[in-house]
Amino acid sequence: MRITFLGTGAAGGIPLFGCECAACTTARKNPAFAREPCSALIESGATRILIDGGLMDLHKRFAPGELDAIVLTHFHPDHVQGLFHLRWGKAPSIPVFIPPDPEGCADLFRHPGILNFRPQKAFSAFQIGPLKITPVPLIHSKPTFGYVFELLNGPAFAYLTDTRGLPRESRSFLQTVKPAGLAIDCSFPPCDQPRGHNDWTLALDCIDAVGPDRAWLIHLSHELDNWRLSTNPELPATIGIAHDGDRVDL
Repeated sequence: MRITFLGTGAAGGIPLFGCECAACTTARKNPAFAREPCSALIESGATRILIDGGLMDLHKRFAPGELDAIVLTHFHPDHVQGLFHLRWGKAPSIPVFIPPDPEGCADLFRHPGILNFRPQKAFSAFQIGPLKITPVPLIHSKPTFGYVFELLNGPAFAYLTDTRGLPRESRSFLQTVKPAGLAIDCSFPPCDQPRGHNDWTLALDCIDAVGPDRAWLIHLSHELDNWRLSTNPELPATIGIAHDGDRVDL
């Protein structure tokens, strides 16, 4: 199983429009430090699955037929905005697996175009190619799923954004699966009341509770990157900071 982190940024991305903090200034000078909307590509054999549709150039990145499916974590604009272009394409229908959110985002449900939206149930696994995929509920301001990707007799990978902590049932399920890899929301520096997302401390607590072999922090804001530049916090060797374009093989 191969995971490519296509985007690792929180809403607004890095550099943030008009911001002159160290993280945004660095990203303007060196694109390697920029962060696009949070998204990833999962590949196993010939199967290719896109997690989230926030990248605005999806209709240019992928040719018709290159994606077997899209799985959406939730319907906030920074996770679906690229679908507004993609839906009007002249191409085969694309299955889009989603959490049960009747509101969706704007008029996507009324005018889906080539997008075939398929609501899922928590902990009810579905199959795409060789991958078994299980939606796990997360804690956010809209109905939100993380997803666990498993290969038969192979490794499991959990992708968990956007969330503030983990619901008890999701934590128990992840502890049972014990994924080889885990990517998790880490939007803010340590703070008393993180707003709808994990801060540094809570993200590391979630990783410790699940116990994956390896973990990556995703959905990073300019605040988090700015804090990292000023404090240079240490991380265990098994936990990394994901960057746009990073590729991992499990």
